[in-house]
Amino acid sequence: MPRDSPAPPTAGAARRILVAGTSGAGKTTLCGRVSAALGLPYTELDGLHHGPGWVPRPEFEDDVRAVAAQDAWVSEWQYAAVRPLLLARAELLVWLDLPVPVVLWQVARRTVRRSLRRTELWNGNVEPPLRTIFSDRDHILRWAWRTRHTLRGLDGRVACEAPHVRVVRLRSRREVERWVHGLRG
Repeated sequence: MPRDSPAPPTAGAARRILVAGTSGAGKTTLCGRVSAALGLPYTELDGLHHGPGWVPRPEFEDDVRAVAAQDAWVSEWQYAAVRPLLLARAELLVWLDLPVPVVLWQVARRTVRRSLRRTELWNGNVEPPLRTIFSDRDHILRWAWRTRHTLRGLDGRVACEAPHVRVVRLRSRREVERWVHGLRG
């Protein structure tokens, strides 16, 4: 963002907020920061989706329906099956539209760190060994590369599908920081 450009729009009075972005863009981190700044409950969709052994939980869609029905929440906008449920109730969608090299660096750094530390993610799951990038078509690093452009035109799609939802598009880490700082002001 050029130095003289205006600050991105704020969250305003939104109480149901989605954060969109490709894998590794920082959705979970931003959700946590928005939740803390605004005092809204945060539900991480990956935690609802992944059961032990990375098997999708059968209750996932029902759990998301329950979250969406609440008066206030922050969550990621992911998983095609539940996006419409969340979008129908959302008031604000924050789109992390960061440059591809930034996102790929972030997802690579996060994946290596989690894999080496054997960090438990959801329901006992951990990142697979790094060598699986060569054998697993859906390894998170390959997935991030393959899906890096899937959100192109998101603001236009949301305007058509859910005109009641305001979209804040953040294109750099600097814009993200300015926007989060504005939540506290």
